[in-house]
Amino acid sequence: MLYLWLKALHIIFVVCWFAGIFYLPRIMVYYAASEHEETRRQLAVMARKLYRFVTPLAAIAIVMGFALIAMNLDYYLAARWLWIKLLAVLCLVVYHFYCGRLVKAINEDTDQHTHIYFRVFNEVPVLFLFLIVILAILKPF
Repeated sequence: MLYLWLKALHIIFVVCWFAGIFYLPRIMVYYAASEHEETRRQLAVMARKLYRFVTPLAAIAIVMGFALIAMNLDYYLAARWLWIKLLAVLCLVVYHFYCGRLVKAINEDTDQHTHIYFRVFNEVPVLFLFLIVILAILKPF
């Protein structure tokens, strides 16, 4: 029963994390496209607050994931699909921290990226979501 609770919590926090990393670059798109200083300031504040909110959710999702692995360590250490999934999660963590750098630059008004850059940047976590879900559900390796 504990395993199922951990799994449910892991999924809930992953969904929350992804909601944040889907919306954060969208705020950046609006920031980069805006020509009004007051709008840009408000979007910068929104980005900062969202990043601060979603970062602990990401950490909890990762902790819950490792707790699940610990509950059946022998199986998971031998599962090749899990290692690929963990590599994808590591890439998402790097993406997340890069978002933090962008949020800082936006709040300092030093970011020079265009809205087109952020539109493309916004699609990156979608690719990782597909990979991670397919690996976790299908366990192909």
